Amino acid sequence: MSDPATPDPPPFRAPGINRRDAMRTMAASALATPILLTEATPAATPGPWARANRIAARVRGPKFPRRRFDIRNYGAVGDGVTDCTAAIRTAIRACNQAGGGHVDVPEGRFLTGAVHLLSNVDLHVTAGATLLFSTDPKAYLPLVLTRFEGVELLNYSPLIYAYGRTNVAVTGSGVLDGQAGDDHWWPWKGSGDYGWEPGEPRQAEARAALFAQAEQGVPVARRTYGEGGYLRPSFIQPYRCRNVLIDGVTIVNSPMWEIHPTLSENILVRNVTVSSHGPNNDGCNPESSRMVVVRGCTFDTGDDCIAIKSGRNADGRRVNVPSEHILVENCTFRDGHGGMTIGSEMSGGVREVFIRDCAMSSPNLDIALRFKTNSVRGGFVEGFHARDLEIGEVGGSVIDINFYYEEGPGHGFNPVVGGIDVRNVTVRTARRALNLRGYADAPIRGITLTDVDFGTVATANVIEHVENLVLRNVTANGAPVTV
Repeated sequence: MSDPATPDPPPFRAPGINRRDAMRTMAASALATPILLTEATPAATPGPWARANRIAARVRGPKFPRRRFDIRNYGAVGDGVTDCTAAIRTAIRACNQAGGGHVDVPEGRFLTGAVHLLSNVDLHVTAGATLLFSTDPKAYLPLVLTRFEGVELLNYSPLIYAYGRTNVAVTGSGVLDGQAGDDHWWPWKGSGDYGWEPGEPRQAEARAALFAQAEQGVPVARRTYGEGGYLRPSFIQPYRCRNVLIDGVTIVNSPMWEIHPTLSENILVRNVTVSSHGPNNDGCNPESSRMVVVRGCTFDTGDDCIAIKSGRNADGRRVNVPSEHILVENCTFRDGHGGMTIGSEMSGGVREVFIRDCAMSSPNLDIALRFKTNSVRGGFVEGFHARDLEIGEVGGSVIDINFYYEEGPGHGFNPVVGGIDVRNVTVRTARRALNLRGYADAPIRGITLTDVDFGTVATANVIEHVENLVLRNVTANGAPVTV
C-alpha cells in the first residue's frame, strides 16, 4: 500500500496505509475536482490527423533514473510458491525513497499479492520472469478506491495499482499472470460458462447493490465491498495518476479488465500483448482519462479489445470527466466482442479518439468499430476518426452504433453521438457492413465513410434514425453502397 512518508506533490493526494485513512481520503476525493488538466488542448491544431500527430508527439512515457533494485535483494524467491508481496513492496519503497529508478523482477516465477506503485518507480519484469498473482482474494486487501464497471467504490485492490502517483511504469518482456480461470475469480461472474455452479458465490447481488447506491447518491466512502461482495478487480489500474508507461509485458489470465487507467493523463501503452479470454476481460479501457496512446499492442480477449469509457449512469455524471485525446495505432485485434469500442460506460462523454494503421480479424471478433450506449448511460461522442484499417473476418457488423444496448430508450438521458469519420478501410468478410441504430428523438448525427470496401457481407445494412450519413466510394459485395 502507499506509504504516507512518500507523499506526491499537488494536485494529487495519496491515501494512507490503513483503511480508515484511505476511506477519509476517498470521501474527500469524491467531492474534489476529478483531475487537473494542465496540458494545452490538442484540438487547437487544424485537421484531425494533425491533432493525432500532436498527441503522439506529446505522450512519450516517463523517464527513470538508472538505479536498479532487484527484488531478490529484499527477500523475493522465484520458486512460484514463496509469497514475495512484502519483498516487492519493500523494493518499491526503497526505489521511491532513493529518488526513483527500476524495480527488477528477474528470471523466475514470483508469487505476489497486490503490487502498489509509488512515484518515479518502474516495475521491470525481465525476459523469463513471471509475476504470479495470488488467487487468494485476501491478498488484495485492504480496500482501495477504484471503479467497478464505471462506478466508484472501495473494493479489492487491482492486481497492480497506483493512486495519485506521477511517473510510474510497468515494463519488460516478462509475463504478468493473474492466474484467473474457471477455478479462481471467473466463477464470480455467475456464469456456468466460467465455472460457476448454482449456490456458489457470485457478483450479481453486490453489483446490483452498488449500482443502486450510485443512483441514490450514497457517498463513495460508504460503498464498501471486498470480502463477501465478489466484485472482481481489474489487473493494472493507475488511478488519478500522471505520466504512466506500460510497455512490452504480456498479460494473461486476468480477473477482469486488463489495463484500466482511470482519471489519469499522459498514458502510453506500448508493445503489450494481452491474451485473456475470461468474462469482462477487456484489453485496455481508458476511463475518464486524457492524452492516451496505445501503440503496437496485440489484443486477444474475452470482451472488447479496447473500450473507451467515462463512468456509468448517475455516477459518471457526478464525476463528469470525459475521456479525450486518445490515439490507437499499429495494433492487432483478434478475438473480442468489439475491436475498437466506445462505451457502454460513457456517461462522462468521449471526444477526440483516433485509430489508424491497425489490423483486425477473427471469427470470434464480433464487431470491428463499436459504439454502445443507451438512454441510461447518456453521454456523448464528439469526434471519432479512423483510417487505414485492414479487417479480415468479422462475425457481426463492421461498424455498429447501437443506442439500444441493454436498457435501450425511454430513460431520460439520450446519448449524443456524431462527428464520426472512417476512411481507407478494407474488409474481407463480415455478416453485415453497417448496424446504425439511433433514436427518433436523438438521431445519430454525422457519419462520413470514405474509400471503404466492406468486402463480402451476408445481410443488409440496418440504418435507423441517422442524419448526415455521407458515403464516398463505399462498396460491399463488389457494388456501391447507397442509402
